[in-house]
Amino acid sequence: MAQILVYTKTMGYRHKSIEKGVSTLKNLGLTNNFSIVQTEDSLQFNDANLKKYDLVLFLSTTLDVLGPDGEKAFKTYINNGGNYMGIHAASDTEYDWPWYGKLVGAYFTSHPNNPNVREAKMNVVDKKHPATAHLKDSWVRTDEWYNYKLVNTEMQVLIFLDESSYEGGTNGDNHPIAWYHEFDGGRVFYTGGGHTEESYDEPDFQKHLLGGINYCLGR
Repeated sequence: MAQILVYTKTMGYRHKSIEKGVSTLKNLGLTNNFSIVQTEDSLQFNDANLKKYDLVLFLSTTLDVLGPDGEKAFKTYINNGGNYMGIHAASDTEYDWPWYGKLVGAYFTSHPNNPNVREAKMNVVDKKHPATAHLKDSWVRTDEWYNYKLVNTEMQVLIFLDESSYEGGTNGDNHPIAWYHEFDGGRVFYTGGGHTEESYDEPDFQKHLLGGINYCLGR
C-alpha cells in the first residue's frame, strides 16, 4: 500500500477546507490502496522519515513552512525519486525558495474578491492524463481562482482557466490551473482548485485529485 504524507502547516492564511480535504483524501485511500498520514510538524521533513513515503502532498500550506534542514531533506527526497503534489495554496508557499517555486510550477499572486468564490469555466487541453481523463472539454465549477506568477514554462498544462467566464483573472489567455511535470528526479502534480469545503464533495474534483495521486505514484 502506498504511503502519502499530507502536509498542512500554515504560516499565513489558513483554509477552513483543510480538514475536509484530509478526510476526503483518507476516504479515497480506502478504496484506492493508499494511506494518508497528516502532519503540521516541519521536523517530519528529515531524510529518515521522508523515505517512508511514496508521495508528499502539500494541502493548502501557506508561506514559510519549512526550515533550512527541512528544505534540504525535501529536495533530497525529490532528487532520489520522491514525488510531490500540491493542492490550492500549495502555490502560496515558500516564496523565498526558488527551487520550490519551480517544483510546484508557479506562485500564487492574487485572486478575485467580492466574492472571492465564483463560477468559472475551465478548458481541458489534455485528457490523456489520469487527472483529466474523466472530464469533458470544458469544466464549469465554483471555487476561488488563483492568478499566478513565475510560471514554470517547462511544465505540462492539463487545464487552462477561461478568463472570459469570470471577472478578476490577470494571466490572460495563458492561465494554467492544473498541471504536471517531472522535476529534478520526481513526479509533480498541482491543481489550483480546493479552496472550498464543497470542492471535496464534487465527484469530478475527487476524481481529479485521485488522478493526480495516481500519476505521482506512477500508476
